[in-house]
Amino acid sequence: MIYYGYFHSGVTYGLLYWGNSSHSMKVYRLQMKTLRIIMGARSTDSCIEFFKILGILLSMAQHIYTITVFIVNNRKYFTANSELHDIITRKNKNLFQPQTNVSIYPKGPHYADTKTYNNLPTQIKLLSSNFNQCKRALKDFLQLHSFYTLAEYLHNNKN
Repeated sequence: MIYYGYFHSGVTYGLLYWGNSSHSMKVYRLQMKTLRIIMGARSTDSCIEFFKILGILLSMAQHIYTITVFIVNNRKYFTANSELHDIITRKNKNLFQPQTNVSIYPKGPHYADTKTYNNLPTQIKLLSSNFNQCKRALKDFLQLHSFYTLAEYLHNNKN
């Protein structure tokens, strides 16, 4: 209750927009420090087990969760590959990412969010029509895997 009351609410506010910023590692370190204080652990103790015991997502996992929930809730603003053509492919459940020559577009939230969503396991993307099941499966997946950065998530979770 202490974690969710004091820390989680402040961190998740606006996480969709600032979650991939250069300051996200500072928030991660604060999250670790907060958990160590709550659990009465030393500063050298690993916090990975604390996350699992308390059912708390790492800050980057929370960012991925927030992105996915936003996309599932606002699906009408995103185009799936299956909506563009009738050919059944491996990636037809992925969201369409337009190609562009402007170098700033891939750094923007729309492109980064669709890339994050596209790297989810297919089973979770198939559940996106059932919001509650999708959220549960996503949270279970993110608690099982410990992603410290978005780059690690994108690299280790290629579809």
